[in-house]
Amino acid sequence: MTNKNYYAIIMAGGVGSRFWPLSKASYPKQFHDILGAGETLIQRTFGRLSQTVPSDNVLVLTNENYKGLVNEQLPKVKDENIVLEPAMRNTAPCILLAALKIYKANPDGVMIVAPSDHWIEDEQSFLTDLNTAFEACAADDSEEKLLVTLGIEPTFPHTGYGYIQYTAGDDAVKGVKAFKEKPDYETAKQFLAEGNYSWNAGIFIWSARAIIEAFEKYLPEMYALFNSGFEALNSDAEQQFIVDNYAKAENISIDYGILEKSGHVGVIPATFDWSDLGAWGALYDNLEKDSEDNVVVNAKAVIRDSEGNLIRSEKGKVVVVEGLKDYIVVDSNEVLVIMPKAKEQDVKIIRAEVEKKFGSDLV
Repeated sequence: MTNKNYYAIIMAGGVGSRFWPLSKASYPKQFHDILGAGETLIQRTFGRLSQTVPSDNVLVLTNENYKGLVNEQLPKVKDENIVLEPAMRNTAPCILLAALKIYKANPDGVMIVAPSDHWIEDEQSFLTDLNTAFEACAADDSEEKLLVTLGIEPTFPHTGYGYIQYTAGDDAVKGVKAFKEKPDYETAKQFLAEGNYSWNAGIFIWSARAIIEAFEKYLPEMYALFNSGFEALNSDAEQQFIVDNYAKAENISIDYGILEKSGHVGVIPATFDWSDLGAWGALYDNLEKDSEDNVVVNAKAVIRDSEGNLIRSEKGKVVVVEGLKDYIVVDSNEVLVIMPKAKEQDVKIIRAEVEKKFGSDLV
């Protein structure tokens, strides 16, 4: 059941360079069927959110180069709900812009901000947590209004995520004590042992009014910049205002700019399976494996004397692998990458080397 006051902001401007060679600047990760499930990541995100949020209330924030891909893959999203960023900025500017658009359309609007390219397994648990957050934010009438994030219950001492420390208690929405930077392994183990930490998934819920007031208080220059174009929003003049002013906004994340300063942030420690799908190894970790711990996506594979590999090709391609252990094998139309899983962090370095040697069309 959808609610007319609920809105969703899908963040879809990134390049996903760690998923090269599949993800390229001209056709990034969120527009690919990374999982081999018949839907792209952004289509899965839209489908998940539209179970609670009306399709007409879904906004997509993306780079101006990707408008055609959004139109093609999300035909239910109205053109006026595709916000095109003319310059690369962090998360704060686009979130404020979207919040002002929503507030102008509906002052009672409550919104979720969600990445376009995350993996969520138990969608019903996600929707339950989302509705809990929506209801808490809609009902909040405190002077400094509630800002909520969905934290993920950590399953191991991950050093690649930020952490959220929260207060004890039985309330569904727990008070945030502190946001913690990505820790080293020993610190991460300590966080898990203490039991009141969650991973920061970058999924946020608040009323449009609440986040606008927070910007006015904590990032007043950015608020003044975008609020000066309030009359242009949701009109034919909107895109020109964005083109003229967006690049003037400070390049800062919503975490640093607002959440770490606010005195009223809550977290729901969620229990659904989640991954940010940050690199090929994360894809391997989250997909079903054969008896030799190989993961195959799309390929028609013949695997001999090989274990622990990720093999991904275009749909239907025959891939024969023999004698490989713990490797990533990714075949796109133009580039074949074969590398040890242990060196997956080198993908960005290799990508830069290919660009220098063979040109930017391949990256």
